[in-house]
Amino acid sequence: MTDNKGPQRLSRPSYGSISSPPNAGPQQAPPEATYLSEKVPIPDTKLLLWVLLWATVLGLLCQRLAARLGVVTGKDLSEVCHLYYPKVPRTLLWLTIELAIVGSDMQEVIGTAIAFSLLSAGRIPLWGGVLITIVDTFFFLFLDNYGLRKLEAFFGFLITIMALTFGYEYVVARPAQGALLRGLLLPSCPGCGQPELLQAVGIVGAIIMPHNIYLHSALVKSREIDRTQRADIREANMYFLIEATIALSVSFFINLFVVAVFGQAFYQQTNQAAFNLCANSSLHDYAKIFPMNNHTVDVDIYQGGVMLGCVFGPAALYIWAVGLLAAGQSSTMTGTYAGQFVMEGFLKLRWSRFARVLLTRSCAILPTVLVAVFRDLRDLSGLNDLLNVLQSLLLPFAVLPILTFTSMPNLMQEFANGWLSKAITSSIMALVCAINLYFVVSYLPSLPHPAYFSLVALLAAAYLGLTTYLVWTCFIAHGVTMIAHSSHQHFLYGLPEEKQKGEPSG
Repeated sequence: MTDNKGPQRLSRPSYGSISSPPNAGPQQAPPEATYLSEKVPIPDTKLLLWVLLWATVLGLLCQRLAARLGVVTGKDLSEVCHLYYPKVPRTLLWLTIELAIVGSDMQEVIGTAIAFSLLSAGRIPLWGGVLITIVDTFFFLFLDNYGLRKLEAFFGFLITIMALTFGYEYVVARPAQGALLRGLLLPSCPGCGQPELLQAVGIVGAIIMPHNIYLHSALVKSREIDRTQRADIREANMYFLIEATIALSVSFFINLFVVAVFGQAFYQQTNQAAFNLCANSSLHDYAKIFPMNNHTVDVDIYQGGVMLGCVFGPAALYIWAVGLLAAGQSSTMTGTYAGQFVMEGFLKLRWSRFARVLLTRSCAILPTVLVAVFRDLRDLSGLNDLLNVLQSLLLPFAVLPILTFTSMPNLMQEFANGWLSKAITSSIMALVCAINLYFVVSYLPSLPHPAYFSLVALLAAAYLGLTTYLVWTCFIAHGVTMIAHSSHQHFLYGLPEEKQKGEPSG
């Protein structure tokens, strides 16, 4: 391969992220799928924008069901799971959600470490940034002493920072609005393969974090609602839906800003062009992170921040890093509260938030710091890719229970899901499960060693077994009486009143 080291400049595509790349010539390697650690994927094709939109819509449907469950029953999703599921399934369910929380916290650690590296102009190494995240844990615990409302205000402040910083990048990049709208509203993906599938699976998991569904069902309980008055319940459901719609709309636009900026500035650019651009800018010291070849540049959140600085000036780099830092802190808050609620609900264990944060952050920091010390940035980004996909693979363990319980008339009374809501949510969930299954099967041949097959087979058996059980109970809750075993009649007729406050059988 002959490297082209002549002067090049970055061209401005009309909107790279919404058109599939042409087949690379012999000098180009296929672009790799990478994702923002703060739950926002990096785009390659038009696949991303409409998947991003519909993943957000699915997230809104799930949050609507979660809020409705909490408002009507006065219990969060994990508490209802504890009442209705036998011991083994509910324990496995708890473990999957804890895994999702640890995975999310690892992403926060990765993003925060990269933000510190960018803000310090590389003086803080990645492993140092990982260790610094221990400090922000104590800062969060300090704020927790001032109550939930203060934390909500701080969370709103972080969201505002993200909106302003990523919005600034969007205004500076000036993507083509018409092409952006076509990518959002016209689903298509000609010539898509495994890389695009990886992106699609990662987007769904990145937008709809499984533990956030459990969290949302618990947070609504902090509001005083007179559950003896149907009108009050109906009004609360309406306002929580409005609140969720506003929150997810803001989240969607933040995600869209990032996808648009990366698609506009970096799509189909070569490493050589990126090297030349940075070498001729005030950030010339960063040019060495781009190999001098004609391969398509693989932009992760670190290289993305550098490229923004090279293209739009140093201010863009630092604003990007501040946005990453804010996103990381908000992720820490949601993960901590979700972990506490699911532990109390599933296991009836009440830990202090300090103990919860210590456990989750310890599990997150150890593997991340090992990768940061002994591997390189590309491996850290690769770890982040897997974590996004992990969230999608674990999504059925949140969506299937919430769909099951909100469809039970004996539990939800007149607020149970109607046939249209059942049909839409069930269809989307079936599609997500099918995509996840196809993803796992299609990537099995890429395992590095045959010994991994035994481990994967064991995990796959547990995964499919739990998923099958949840689907079975979901069918029972939807009225399929012919498959209801005597030990699961409560999914049809509800629990006896004395068990509503006690231990479930099994």
